[in-house]
Amino acid sequence: MKARNPWLWVPTLYFAEGLPYFIVNTISVVILKDLGMDNARLALLTSLIGLPWLVKPLWSPFVDIFKSKRWWIVTMQLLMAVSVGILASTLPASSTFTWMLILFVITGFASASHDIAADGYYMLALDEGRQSAFVGIRNTFYRIAMVFGQGVLIVLAGALEKQTGDVSKAWSWTLLATAAILAVVTAYHAFVLPRPTEDRTAGRKTAGEIFSEFGEAFRSFFTKPGIGLLIAFLLLYRLPEALSVKLLYPFFSDGIAEGGLGLDKAAYGMVYGTAGVIALLVGGILGGWHISRRGLRSCLFPMALSLALPCAVYLFLAIVQPSSVWTVGACVVFDQFGYGYGFTAYTVYMMFFADGPLKTSHYAICTGFMALSMLLPGAVAGYLQSGLGYVGFYALVMACCLATVAVTLYARRRIPADYGRTKTNSHE
Repeated sequence: MKARNPWLWVPTLYFAEGLPYFIVNTISVVILKDLGMDNARLALLTSLIGLPWLVKPLWSPFVDIFKSKRWWIVTMQLLMAVSVGILASTLPASSTFTWMLILFVITGFASASHDIAADGYYMLALDEGRQSAFVGIRNTFYRIAMVFGQGVLIVLAGALEKQTGDVSKAWSWTLLATAAILAVVTAYHAFVLPRPTEDRTAGRKTAGEIFSEFGEAFRSFFTKPGIGLLIAFLLLYRLPEALSVKLLYPFFSDGIAEGGLGLDKAAYGMVYGTAGVIALLVGGILGGWHISRRGLRSCLFPMALSLALPCAVYLFLAIVQPSSVWTVGACVVFDQFGYGYGFTAYTVYMMFFADGPLKTSHYAICTGFMALSMLLPGAVAGYLQSGLGYVGFYALVMACCLATVAVTLYARRRIPADYGRTKTNSHE
């Protein structure tokens, strides 16, 4: 069977990979806050529903053992469409937090399983040349999903709330539209996704072989030189951002008397979900270019400062509480640009540590620690904010920058001077 043009399925596949992630990790915060959940429980529970991405490496062998990756993709997309649709129907009811959280978790597990299958399928359905050619396309459409999830959907919910005067109904309609989009994408992929010859259960490795390799990957990872430093780096490098991210929407939406900024969802969607995301992407592109020119070791410390120190804008906003959306927007864009620039070093450092015979498995384990670095601080952030207020909380966030700086100074010593730098050859 002739392979279908990748333009027919790569963009939609990675849009479908990104959208559910942002539903679970961003929109959940906004919905639960709008429905009246206090900040302490909000940060804890919305951190815990991110658990599927933390434990994703533990069940990745099952995706290899059972069925084809194409089957996993279509089935998980269908499950996500159904769970988001049911979530939309539960919102108008009262006292639905428990069912909502269960549905967010189901969506999260389906999304994380979809991630595993989609990334593996991409390598099976495309030859090496096309894999390289379309990597920019897949990343672009994942980021489009990011803008759509964190920006467009939140702005839409805000507009519907103003029109109906009912926040539950506004989010119900917004999620119903999202479920419809996921359903259409699922139906489209059921017909359009190619069926690579290699994407079959027959003739592949046995369950025993896969679990043996899985165990060896974990054993070799945790016996690598410098494993303690790596774990400390992965957990502490993003600590300021990890503490603050779950409280951003509550900070934006809480009234002036409560220490917040008193902004509506439309302003939040435009400022953080759209302008902030664009700044994040620009910072990431610049960070990648900088590392390719200077190498990771030279860039790591300035990138750590770029990631951590711009969090000071939230302390400024908490103290001043400006009424101008432009002022708030400028602060958010500055912070997100710095975060995007600095986060590049984090991902390249994971690639550096994972390099070796089992680099795919080792990198997957690193992403588990990356998820843990957000889950643990996020789980306690709401309690800290409730006790300290927004000014005290963001002062604590700035104090955590010391942890980022300290772990970076130790980590950079292990990096070869030229790692990450593009090597040029005058004969090529």
